[in-house]
Amino acid sequence: MKLVKPSAEYQSSYLAYIAELADEERYPFPLDFDHQDFEAMLQKIQNFADGVNLPQGYVASETYWLVDEAELVGVANLRLRLNDAIRHCGGHIGLGIRPSYRGQGLGAELMGLVIAKAKLKGINELHIHCYKHNVASAKMIMVNGGILASEISLSDDQSSDNAAAIIQRYRVV
Repeated sequence: MKLVKPSAEYQSSYLAYIAELADEERYPFPLDFDHQDFEAMLQKIQNFADGVNLPQGYVASETYWLVDEAELVGVANLRLRLNDAIRHCGGHIGLGIRPSYRGQGLGAELMGLVIAKAKLKGINELHIHCYKHNVASAKMIMVNGGILASEISLSDDQSSDNAAAIIQRYRVV
């Protein structure tokens, strides 16, 4: 396993990853970028890293792919700074593991690699958030040194279901 920057080398594996996700909600958010023009998608990912043409409310962020030889198995996004809204609910790191590779500890491995990248960039205190019901995410955050700092409740109109969602906010120092 190695961490790489997105590239055309992994296009077929990326497309298979997206197909495998089917209708599942995609994490992190760059997986929602239009991938029909793969080169344009890669440029958009680079623009986010460079802080260029960002939508309102977004901050510069780098996307990393976890690969096993030629197979893309996970995607992570590292926000290089936080604004008030993202500090409140969002955090520095979002990630996802390809469905066929889940349950193997790869999420914790990917998170550890991205935390190391953040530290190299001088981000010494990371905020990492997850839904309280997502026990697997909470475990991978804690395995990587995350300490639960607080929980917040999202109002009904912000959550994906009809009940208020609880967000756990962890800190990694």
